[in-house]
Amino acid sequence: MHGIDELTSWKDTATLQAIVDFVDAVTREGSDTWLSPAERIAVFDNDGTLWPEKPMIIQLDFTLRRFAALAEATPSLRERQPYKAAWSGDGSWLREAMLKHYNGDGADMAVLLHEVPAAFAGMTIEAYLEEAAAFVTESAHTRFGVPYIDLAYVPMLELMRFLDANGFTTYIASGGERDFMRAFAERMYNVPPERIIGSSLKLSFEEEEDSVRIVYRPEMNVFDDGEEKPKNIWSRIGRRPVIAGGNSNGDIAMLRFANARGRPSLRLLVRHDDPEREYADDGGAEAALARAQERGWTVISMRSDWSRVFAHDPHM
Repeated sequence: MHGIDELTSWKDTATLQAIVDFVDAVTREGSDTWLSPAERIAVFDNDGTLWPEKPMIIQLDFTLRRFAALAEATPSLRERQPYKAAWSGDGSWLREAMLKHYNGDGADMAVLLHEVPAAFAGMTIEAYLEEAAAFVTESAHTRFGVPYIDLAYVPMLELMRFLDANGFTTYIASGGERDFMRAFAERMYNVPPERIIGSSLKLSFEEEEDSVRIVYRPEMNVFDDGEEKPKNIWSRIGRRPVIAGGNSNGDIAMLRFANARGRPSLRLLVRHDDPEREYADDGGAEAALARAQERGWTVISMRSDWSRVFAHDPHM
């Protein structure tokens, strides 16, 4: 087993041991549960699993700024959601929309998903990637005061490197927009664009002399959350993962998909229980935590299992 020395930000707890034992069991030659490298697929959610999603999902901050710019240009938009929230700087509407979505009430989320594609309609894929990359590099988190690009959870980065060293192929499968994540995931997580699975907007093909332009249409293609996650993972990879990591109710279906009869699996659930170094909030994860306890999934406690959270962690 390779790269175990990479896991320096993990405390020596039963959680770390469960991870190490699983990787050893599926990679050690002669093990009854050995898996070929082709079968060693790991998928991770992004928001709340690899970087923070409090007080607001980072992509929503990006999108809110777009809504606010549109409301600035078109005053009539300022009286309807989500433009109203963006224009007034009220992040509570969006936070509540996400929380209600994770608890089964999708009405406000439907409003948001209807408007997001319109906000980026007509933009080329290149322009979008450039704008998203600049946003995560230049915009700072309101609490931590560092750019979003510097807010990867260090223990999760170490885990992904550990898996890479042991022949796993790692994917990100998130409710976040696919191309938004592609703008920074390789730099931040060492996960290339072709291994990003996420929500997406519909695209149009436009002629341009001897080249073509691909631009966004004002329509959602897919919202990669809940039951959509396993379907999109299968569509992209053509294999079930053996490791799946998430943090919310929206990840339950993906973690269940990693389990197949007669084959080992490791389901990881990141719990936000560290108010000093990050946040303590189980909102939107209640069902996932209950299922983890019932089914024996491995719950990663930020407070108990990680010796540090961020590279800039002042508690180190």
